[in-house]
Amino acid sequence: MTEANKLVTQIEKLGEKLDEVRAMISQVFIGQDRVVEQILITLLSGGHAILVGLPGLGKTKLVEALSIVMGVHGNRVQFTPDLMPADILGSEVLEAAEDGSKSFRFIKGPVFCQLLMADEINRASPRTQSALLQAMQEGSVTVSGQNRHLGSPFHVLATQNPIEQEGTYPLPEAQLDRFLLEIQVQYPDRTAERDILLATTGTKKISLKPVFDASQILAAQTLIRKMPVGDSVVELILDLVRAFRPEDPSAPDLVRENMRWGPGPRASQALMLAVRAQALLRGDLAPSAVDVASLAPAVLNHRMSMGFAAQSRGMTQLELISEVTNTILQKKAGA
Repeated sequence: MTEANKLVTQIEKLGEKLDEVRAMISQVFIGQDRVVEQILITLLSGGHAILVGLPGLGKTKLVEALSIVMGVHGNRVQFTPDLMPADILGSEVLEAAEDGSKSFRFIKGPVFCQLLMADEINRASPRTQSALLQAMQEGSVTVSGQNRHLGSPFHVLATQNPIEQEGTYPLPEAQLDRFLLEIQVQYPDRTAERDILLATTGTKKISLKPVFDASQILAAQTLIRKMPVGDSVVELILDLVRAFRPEDPSAPDLVRENMRWGPGPRASQALMLAVRAQALLRGDLAPSAVDVASLAPAVLNHRMSMGFAAQSRGMTQLELISEVTNTILQKKAGA
């Protein structure tokens, strides 16, 4: 069997397992197929995701189900205004032995896991939010001058209330940039909400079981990086990301007039990985321009900032991303 055929076989087998995961999670997180897909894209890409939506939409339930189905050790932290960095990372305590000697012992915080749910992350102060920065980027934390490695794989799935709500703090830009995707969780439609009512208010209990384990997740992440990406898709990613930088010569007037700053190279890397994962979830062997366009809002929205003048006119970043993306795709199609 050639390397190409072997890769195709591996991708097909992984796709079958992911279909099983989606079917199982959809039993407890009903009517939000796109949200589930984007979270799986995040895990396959080896990244972190932030879920934005109002309370009560099932975000916490989704992450709990994901921890079981993916076979990873998960922890949950409820972020509150009085939460301190040590409450997340852990701390050293002084202990006295029977012989009277004293020594420090490190007590691990909840960040020492494989899947961390940071619930309502923007309820905590910026100081506490930043405690996750090193963990998200390096998979380790430094406590009392000692570097300590976290679980492998390590993923953060954070939930965030809309920043217009009282008692919330905007996340710092450096931390936002470390989230692979920003996933918008909307209200379910009427049919889905009816299914939720019937599934959650009866006596039937849904039993979840592991489909993956940690080693299989790591293998899947390696496989994703082997998927081929055509030159046209690579060029489209570059064109798209660079078009949202106001100072770039290729930026359209719409961006120059309305954006304060745009996405950095990490956005290109995130989009490159995410389109591969989405192609796999859709049963394709390589990503296409459609994958790039559909994932652009989730990759770019939290990595750029719109000017106050544009906001005062009622324009949103998602609308701007959609308009610029469509313009670039049309130019590519007509070239």
